Amino acid sequence: MKEKVYGYELIMDLYQCDPEIIRSKKSLQQYVDELCRLIKMKKYGKTLLPHFGDKRPYTKGYSLVQLIETSSITGHFSELWDSAHINIFSCKKYDEKKAFKFTRKFFKAKKTRKRFIIRKVLI
Repeated sequence: MKEKVYGYELIMDLYQCDPEIIRSKKSLQQYVDELCRLIKMKKYGKTLLPHFGDKRPYTKGYSLVQLIETSSITGHFSELWDSAHINIFSCKKYDEKKAFKFTRKFFKAKKTRKRFIIRKVLI
């Protein structure tokens, strides 16, 4: 069997984010629009940005789903912890360093963790 690259996934956890940004639907839409332009991804359909989880403090916040022609960008934003948890997965290669730097700066995160995975298939 051989391995073949299937896709690229950037997993980001951002802490101590600007509370106004993670609580703003308009800002989250701006983030995904600018990110897609930066990493040259074509959006497929509208961005889903529901706000829910109001009954429990640890679940309250926005979630983001943006399909792209080569997969998806997802995010979950905790109002309790002022944190953002974002995944970018694409079969098309992109500059993960630019994506991370942009994301960290956009959300004004004071602490971050990231992981980049090259996903493979066995053929």
